[in-house]
Amino acid sequence: MLAEMRELGFRRVELSHGIRLALVPGILQGVAEGLVTISSVHNFCPLPGSVTHAAPNLFQPSTKRKSELAMWHLYSRQTIEFAKRVGAPHVVMHSGSVRFPFASPVAVLESLAPPAAQREKALARLRAKSRPGAPAMRRLIRAYDDLIPYAASHGVRLGAENREGILELPLDENFPAFLDALDDTSSEGFLLGDKRLHYWHDTGHARIKHLHGLLDHERHLAGVVDRLIGFHLHDVSEAGSDHQVPGSGSVDFAMVKKYIEPHHTLVLEPSPALTPEEITRSRNYLLEVLG
Repeated sequence: MLAEMRELGFRRVELSHGIRLALVPGILQGVAEGLVTISSVHNFCPLPGSVTHAAPNLFQPSTKRKSELAMWHLYSRQTIEFAKRVGAPHVVMHSGSVRFPFASPVAVLESLAPPAAQREKALARLRAKSRPGAPAMRRLIRAYDDLIPYAASHGVRLGAENREGILELPLDENFPAFLDALDDTSSEGFLLGDKRLHYWHDTGHARIKHLHGLLDHERHLAGVVDRLIGFHLHDVSEAGSDHQVPGSGSVDFAMVKKYIEPHHTLVLEPSPALTPEEITRSRNYLLEVLG
């Protein structure tokens, strides 16, 4: 796997939430031999032993269930330990979700042209459950507050990723307040005086939300620029399909470039369906546009 990535021209790679335990010995060997370096690791990595498919939301930090929260902490800590072992400075995190047992607002908010009254009602219900101080957000902040010192002790930064799921936390409009709240919860666990929790931007997720009228892509980026540590880069078709070849869809990468700094980690995140030629084209496009 790592040899194929190197052959495609990549010297630094992210290890995703689809890495099975069986792949770990080969990864460690490849890293030790200098085949590639690891820029970032995506929680959970490696996967729990009984899981054979990508499952980043298998356990959620926003859960009410103590057993699930314990599993989230266990495998998040294992991911942090693995990141240190392979020399990765960053771990990309998902931050849970809210639940609607009845009448979920998702269908209305994913519609491209819902009636205005229906849309506002759906948004109001979602915002009520996801507002700063809501039970799910309090649980989420407590979970991160407990995990961040462990990451700091391993020299690893955590980056909370913006998500494409309507019900996933935090809401995009609440990201700055959410990150600030974690700075205020404790004086412990800071990483060399740095912010306690960082932000990881996914261009495809933001574009999908933009198409649904749930955020303005550039305004969102501008609001979290001081927290940015990395990007997942992929394009979105006009129909809303993500992980497409950059330059083939509707993501404005020239706009994205304005928010990229030399210290940021840039990760091409292609669909598994793309051919090697399409991946090479994606890489070359990003190198040209992002400089």
